[in-house]
Amino acid sequence: MIKTNKENLVIQSVGGKVHSPIISSPYRISREGKPMILPATGGISYNVKVGDSCMKWVGDHVEPGVSVRNENTAENTAMMVLACIGNSAKVVSGDAKGAKGFVTGGHGGIEHTLVYFDEETLEKLSLDDKILVKAYGQGLQIEGFEDVTCMNIDPNLLEKMDIGITEDGCLEVPVVTEIPPFLMGSGVGSSTAFSGDYDIMTGDKEANEKYGINDLRFGDIVLLQDCNNCYGRDYLKVDSEKFSMILKNLIENGIIYNKSENPYVIVKIEEKDDRYNIMVRDNGIGIPIYEQDKVFERFYRVDKVRTSNLGGTGLGLSIVKTLIEKCGGGLTLDSQEGIGTTFSFYILK
Repeated sequence: MIKTNKENLVIQSVGGKVHSPIISSPYRISREGKPMILPATGGISYNVKVGDSCMKWVGDHVEPGVSVRNENTAENTAMMVLACIGNSAKVVSGDAKGAKGFVTGGHGGIEHTLVYFDEETLEKLSLDDKILVKAYGQGLQIEGFEDVTCMNIDPNLLEKMDIGITEDGCLEVPVVTEIPPFLMGSGVGSSTAFSGDYDIMTGDKEANEKYGINDLRFGDIVLLQDCNNCYGRDYLKVDSEKFSMILKNLIENGIIYNKSENPYVIVKIEEKDDRYNIMVRDNGIGIPIYEQDKVFERFYRVDKVRTSNLGGTGLGLSIVKTLIEKCGGGLTLDSQEGIGTTFSFYILK
């Protein structure tokens, strides 16, 4: 089971009101150029909820459940950023006062936070009723996987997602389908993915069938291939991601396991024929000879007495070795206790 830093995260209030649908023009234009009048964003959707099909509705960007917005722009931005999927929500005014639900997502552009309530609560709710959310989740990290960015998810929900760790030390997240980059639409160019949304384009009927898009439901977890929008638009190839993870782990090891008065980590990359040769050298505490054949085992940590106050889970070097091998490469280790460590490896182009 994964472990997180959830005990150190702040729980903070954000809130808004049930927001009415907005129509600036009665017509929406179909892909065939046909004008249509359709329900869209906002309001209370009485018969559209999490778990229902995403594709069967006669509507455009219909939001499941209750759409919430704060008319103060800065306060609404705080709610869009801080409110995480799975956070508890509570009605604090009107006939449904005291009823509880949970956050199911956010919708960029219109800037709505989406909240699930049961049917009895939906019938009691009115437009402008106030909703309070206990925002909890930003800053979440998974122990041993600090290179993984957690966005907009309640830690307790994350623990219920049946996420596992494979034998080779990688996170395994169950998904319904994988969405290729060419089907990504609005949202890809955003400055960050911590607020807003991603659109999956559904105009290609063959692609809808091939990738299981027709069967998607509100709340399904999908993989967006080769996509990284942590900080603006980026196309992220899998091998580049692996290479970054390898370097990140080795450099962090060189920093964490270093008691020198003048610590350093040197990285040298050389391109040669069909491969890249990489060296990462530090002047850290070093690895005793009798432990050098064990440091790539999962959860193994060098001499616990010497490193007990330095943190870490023992997964880093196991992950490094696995990733290098997946890139068709190899790894060697040269270390002297009290002097430092040099990792030399190659990966194929």
